[in-house]
Amino acid sequence: MSLYDPKTTALISVDLQGFIVGRQLAPHPARQVIENTAAIATRLKSEGGTVILVTVGFSPDYADAVNQPVDEPTVFPEGGLPAAALAAPVEIAALAVDVHIVKHQWSAFYGTELDLQLRRRGIRTVILTGIATNFGVEATIRDAFAHNYAVIAVEDAMSTFTAEMHSLACERILRRLSCVRKTAEVLANA
Repeated sequence: MSLYDPKTTALISVDLQGFIVGRQLAPHPARQVIENTAAIATRLKSEGGTVILVTVGFSPDYADAVNQPVDEPTVFPEGGLPAAALAAPVEIAALAVDVHIVKHQWSAFYGTELDLQLRRRGIRTVILTGIATNFGVEATIRDAFAHNYAVIAVEDAMSTFTAEMHSLACERILRRLSCVRKTAEVLANA
């Protein structure tokens, strides 16, 4: 039995952009996440599927960024994020992307037209990849699950800041919200 029907499936790639892929990641290096995402996108697209690129972006004064008091705030450079920080790696930028969503929160659903774009295209299953596993990717998976999409989380096409954080998300949380699979399984659609 197939894992998904390509014609009603979208790959959602989260935050594969300069200032995120340049960070120290574990357990998978950014290069592996990028290559696996590109392989899935290319295969899915060739089979009639949809490819969605999600990036985070803010106005130069960060007025559209969440600014609630937290113990570990995100620090951004003065004057806005430089173009290189927002740019996708070459392999991702070269993909035939159907939709580009710019988000201002962890989840790609919150405050964006992602759900509308998926529904208009008849999407029932979403495949999630990106960085960071337990932040933007997990938040998007939680919302996809709440919006009643079937979700496939690609374990070796996402990564985060420590192997422990990644493992906790994949083994304890995402299995309750999605089917956690390896890239090879997604490519085989089994």
